Amino acid sequence: MDVLSDPKRPHRRPLQPITPIERPKGCDVIGLVLQGGGALGAYQAGVYQALHEAGLEPDWVAGVSIGAVNSAIIAGNKPEHRVEKLEKFWLDITARDPYTSWFEGDNARKLRNGFSAMHGMVFGQPGFFRPVPLSGFMAPRGARFATAMYDTSPLHQTLQKLADFKLINEGPVRLAVGAVNVESANFIYFDNTTHEMEPEHIMASGALPPGLPMVRIGRHHYWDGGLVSNTPLQYFLDNIGSRNLLAFQVDLFSAHGSVPRDMPEVLSRQKDIQYSSRTRTTTDHFLQTHQLKQALREALAKVPEAELSEEQRAAREELRTLPEINIMQLIYQQKAYEGDAKDYEFSRISMKEHWRTGYYDTRNTLRHTDWMKFHDKPGIRSFDLHKLGE
Repeated sequence: MDVLSDPKRPHRRPLQPITPIERPKGCDVIGLVLQGGGALGAYQAGVYQALHEAGLEPDWVAGVSIGAVNSAIIAGNKPEHRVEKLEKFWLDITARDPYTSWFEGDNARKLRNGFSAMHGMVFGQPGFFRPVPLSGFMAPRGARFATAMYDTSPLHQTLQKLADFKLINEGPVRLAVGAVNVESANFIYFDNTTHEMEPEHIMASGALPPGLPMVRIGRHHYWDGGLVSNTPLQYFLDNIGSRNLLAFQVDLFSAHGSVPRDMPEVLSRQKDIQYSSRTRTTTDHFLQTHQLKQALREALAKVPEAELSEEQRAAREELRTLPEINIMQLIYQQKAYEGDAKDYEFSRISMKEHWRTGYYDTRNTLRHTDWMKFHDKPGIRSFDLHKLGE
């Protein structure tokens, strides 16, 4: 595939095909959890390609911002067409890249990436967003383009072209995307089990101000869900019920990082902290809740049947089966030459690097088997294996 080609190593030994993996015994739902992160989202496409080649197709996909776009393309296509459509999206939006020559060395790549990011800010990205006639700061108050720097109508057309929304709404894959209500600041998930999904729902999840415009759905206006929570993991845990879940959580900002040594590193690290998924907080909260449920189940089991109310009997039945959850973490690790523009630097070279990294990280993860085992012991386990190398 063209996206996986590496101009620095054109004679690299071809990879062995990924051995197909059977669905883990005891797993009821395979979930794909896609964080927001703009241009870094190509990493998620690489992750999905490796999962697809291994035969691990998701039953449920949830995303925020660029994760919502990738999620819609996955849910809106049959498995045999998903990688092709993802590739089409990422190649199209990175087509306008005048800085195509390969720069050797970190300093040269920093300079090249900087020019590429500025080019995108001035001219936009094809099939994604374009500058408005008047900057949002210059337009009259209340005018059409007074609240954003760019117009995202190209993304609407791209989504219609690359995702079948009839399949999204009627197909087998559950899709949920997060957004925030501009007026109330309430966070909401648009879910195809409760909403008739349209391109606007996906665009709302990625409407990051002040660059991208808010999206109106019904009577309300919405912005990027990453303003409140940049990962859908909590939504999975809150709605999985008693089903056993294998979740592949793909984060684009790392919670762990080095102490910055210059201003670009300060700005980059600030983004990492702001948008990292807070996985530990989420899993700790779930564990505490799970332990309370176990304690309540044991307490209700000791109460004589005649002394239980109808509500207590219903709670006992609900608590009879608690889920077992395995979370596979795949976290993008920033390159040395990437700065604070990493999430809006849409060059073709960087996109391919991100895609390849996601693909190889996932191949490394799939070489290990601990995450595949379900032990009939309710609880949650988290794995981060891709750094071990291939």
